[in-house]
This record gives sequence, structure tokens and C-alpha cells, in this order.
Amino acid sequence: MSKKKNEFRPDDFVVYPAHGVGKIVSIEEQEVAGMSLELFVISFEKDKMTLRVPTHKATEAGLRSLSSPDVVAHALKTLKGKAKVKKAMWSRRAQEYEQKINSGDLIAIAEVVRDLHRADDQREQSYSERQLYEAALERLIREIAAVSGNDETAAAREIDGVLVNRAAAA
Repeated sequence: MSKKKNEFRPDDFVVYPAHGVGKIVSIEEQEVAGMSLELFVISFEKDKMTLRVPTHKATEAGLRSLSSPDVVAHALKTLKGKAKVKKAMWSRRAQEYEQKINSGDLIAIAEVVRDLHRADDQREQSYSERQLYEAALERLIREIAAVSGNDETAAAREIDGVLVNRAAAA
């Protein structure tokens, strides 16, 4: 077993692909099937959820540190781009958006926000488009807030500012 397991520590903010930003509350030992297992206890406060991830499987499960400020800057730049909407059927596109959101990759998540964002005067979004957009936006807001140390309202304003300016420039 590699000694890389201590790359995450209690109080670290981490990103778990399927759930977004969480905070490592503790590292605990648990007896499972007669074997001692070391687990990261990760709290997702917003979702009122706690996840236990075996430390030796954490990286494999996609657990990662928060994005660097450079990656955040790249994600914000991605939002400024022109929406790339494929001509595929909605079910296929929805599946791709879902995969991007659950990849935990901040740039991929920003692409979903960019592609599904609608200015007020644009056509209505379907319920499922709106759901995916809000899920991606929430992930983006939480991680940007955690990286910058700002609250989520400030992060949401920053993202909104980028999207509104993009719409105005289009």
C-alpha cells in the first residue's frame, strides 16, 4: 500500500465527483469483515450528508483536492465561451451533461453551465435542462467559493456576472 493516503487531512475541503465539495471531518478506523479499515469521514453540509470513503480507495474513487486558482480562472473563462450545443437528441445530451457534472472536473462542469445557461430573453428551458443547469451551477459555485474563501453568494455573483456579460456580448 502506498503512503500517499495522508494527502488529505481533517478540515480539508475536497471534491467527491458524485457530490461536489465536502469537508473531511475526521479519519476513523472501522472494523469491516474482521479487517481494520481506515476511512475519510466527509461531510457535505449543504446536503446534510456524511460519506465514509476508505482512505486507500479515495483517489481511485475520484476524491481530489479543491481546484487551483488557475483552474478556477480557466473555468470562468470557459463560461465566457460560446455555448456548444450538439444536435444530438436531448436524452443523449442530458446523459453527457450528467457525466460531466459527476466527473467532478471543474472545467467540464463549467461547460455544462455555459451550454445550458439562458439569458432572460432566450427560449424557455425544459424542466430537465433546468435541473442539470442548476446542479452544474451549484457545483461550480461551491467549489469557487471554497477555493476563494468567499461565501457562496459572492461566488454566485461572480459567475452570474460572467454569464450576463457573455450574453450581452453575444
